[in-house]
Amino acid sequence: MLTELRRSFDAGVTRGYEWRITQLKKLLIICDNHEPEIVSALQDDLGKPELESSVYEVALLRNSIKLALKQLKDWMSPDKAKTSLTTFPASAEIVSEPLGVVLVISAWNYPFLLSLDPVVGAISAGNAVVLKPSELAPASSSLLAKLLEQYLDSSAVRVVEGAVSETTLLLEQKWDKIFYTGSSRIGRIIMMAAAKHLTPVVLELGGKSPVVIDSDTNLKITAKRIIVGKWGCNNGQACISPDYILTTKEYAPKLIDALKHELEAFYGKNPMESKDMSRIVNSNHFDRLSKMLEEKEVSEKIVYGGQKNKENLNIAPTILLDVPLDSLIMSEEIFGPLLPILTLNNLEESFDVIRSRPKPLAAYLFTQNQKLKERFATTVSAGGIVVNDIAVHLALHTLPFGGVGESGMGCYHGKFSFDAFSHKKAVLYKSFLGDSSIRYPPYSRGKIRLLKALVNSNFVELFKVLIGIA
Repeated sequence: MLTELRRSFDAGVTRGYEWRITQLKKLLIICDNHEPEIVSALQDDLGKPELESSVYEVALLRNSIKLALKQLKDWMSPDKAKTSLTTFPASAEIVSEPLGVVLVISAWNYPFLLSLDPVVGAISAGNAVVLKPSELAPASSSLLAKLLEQYLDSSAVRVVEGAVSETTLLLEQKWDKIFYTGSSRIGRIIMMAAAKHLTPVVLELGGKSPVVIDSDTNLKITAKRIIVGKWGCNNGQACISPDYILTTKEYAPKLIDALKHELEAFYGKNPMESKDMSRIVNSNHFDRLSKMLEEKEVSEKIVYGGQKNKENLNIAPTILLDVPLDSLIMSEEIFGPLLPILTLNNLEESFDVIRSRPKPLAAYLFTQNQKLKERFATTVSAGGIVVNDIAVHLALHTLPFGGVGESGMGCYHGKFSFDAFSHKKAVLYKSFLGDSSIRYPPYSRGKIRLLKALVNSNFVELFKVLIGIA
């Protein structure tokens, strides 16, 4: 398969503007004509509500494709680069060159968006692509394989289904780039495999994304936005989901009351019966979350929720107060419907707490204090910062989406996706005119002075050399 894909790439099949546009239009047809099937597959895999599937997966993907269709000609055009006295007379440009044959390994939590959004970037940049969907979302994986085979050019775009053994075999091959979305643990395995071939990687990982809440915030709106960003995004099974909250001891009771009130308004008195929340993906993840919740010093910290139903893979929205910092729930990324609140003497301490942990994929702040906003944005290191909302930066194609440190490397979305799958090739066009003997041996003291002045663009020194001043 890889030989066939590389043959297609080397033959120039994927490089042309028309091929790229045709494939992107076919991806758009998939979104337009097969949304009910996509929604059904997501319901089978995750119990995902129709709104989440239609808006957070299909609509966001559709926007990404439409942007690429609109902007592709500009993205493909070389960027002019400035020249200097050193190369005069000359012109220069930066050419976006496709990398070759790339591998996209996607995640189970948003199996359509996180599979096809990187593929949009790879195709836009002119690459041949292999997509490996997650086996933990089997209905979505099967549908992706069927639709991409039906609509896209199979000489340059393939889907490989399977689990660990298939992924391992894929990673043994030489790729021109690997794009992976998932956990930090698997990210390390991907990077080790890529290192054997010096293959560049984009790693979209996760981490424990903090939410800092100031006492001057609009409490009602803050509570609503946290709930939608946590439990309304795949029931906390999202890489940019709020992982824990930091606020003051005095403000915590008000915050908890507001969260309880809005949770009941959104999901009813028995949220386990709500049709507006996804379920836990499988029994392994259910057991992992249950283990976090059942730790002795953690279970007694539950202030809301905590109900579980293993048969239906449901865990109610659960709020905990002041769990131990060395507990499992504060040591690992939660990736589920559990939300610890840690109380501080003052908000200043929140900077130390965040700084003491690995850099997260996202960090959130709720405040009306302008100085605090500015300080948070400049001093907190995270993949992305959002002030007074949760996760909405994901939808803005003008912002890069990616991690830093243990939350990942590289970024995508919009033009950043195109760039992620392109090599920025430097091209300089030189004229035969104006050839000077100063660059050729034999070298003299005067030539050395003149060349140094040219390279450093030192016009004063250049003038001195030319008029013979020592």
